[in-house]
Amino acid sequence: MNKLDFRKTVVILLFIIAAFGLSFFSELISFEALKENRSDISGFRDENFILSIILFWLFYFFLVVFSLPGAAVASVSGGFLFGLNLGLLLNVTAASVGATVLFILVRYGLKSFKYNQSNDFDNNFAVKIKNGLIQNQVSIMLILRLVPLVPFFLANILPALVSVRLLNFIWTTVIGIIPGGIVFTWIGVGVGEVFDRNEYPNIELLFTPFILGPLLGLAVLILIPMILRHFRLLPRTITEQKNEKY
Repeated sequence: MNKLDFRKTVVILLFIIAAFGLSFFSELISFEALKENRSDISGFRDENFILSIILFWLFYFFLVVFSLPGAAVASVSGGFLFGLNLGLLLNVTAASVGATVLFILVRYGLKSFKYNQSNDFDNNFAVKIKNGLIQNQVSIMLILRLVPLVPFFLANILPALVSVRLLNFIWTTVIGIIPGGIVFTWIGVGVGEVFDRNEYPNIELLFTPFILGPLLGLAVLILIPMILRHFRLLPRTITEQKNEKY
């Protein structure tokens, strides 16, 4: 198998596993499954605490790498099993590392299908959009992470398609998912009482004005420099000037 075929295989496998997971794992990784098995899971944690940390981290990591459903359930489970502080640490690190690995795999697999960078395509609308995304990649990545309107797996894949720098992807992912991670982990801390009432966690709490409002406000602040630069009201950075030349 040549290098090009291997790259194609990587992308195809990622999409096959994601499609398979969406079809068959939705019910397995759910709040109902957590409720039914919480005694066994808690018992295993109490008897094998370090092993539980490792297994949970790996579970969350592979969940993100293969874009499987249940990231919200995993985040809540982290709070349920390990409390707010440790649960948040495990949730954020596993999600960030998993997202980074997925980003690298997608970018590697699609490397042969990059947009043509030659001057013949300077007037191509798609290339202009791509260049705009590249020039504002930090702001756009932070908005994608802070505002929970774009599915997590899409926010991991789309940056790979427009050549976002790996370092920018990593730090914006870590910083950007912390607010949502705090909410989900905090929900998990009290999920036992919710199950005792024969109810299920309300993850829509993230979309209440109390939580979503400040996140949207922060997103607007991030957007302002982009708008000012677009209308030439703010000096462009050296990096942006170089990007325009090419």
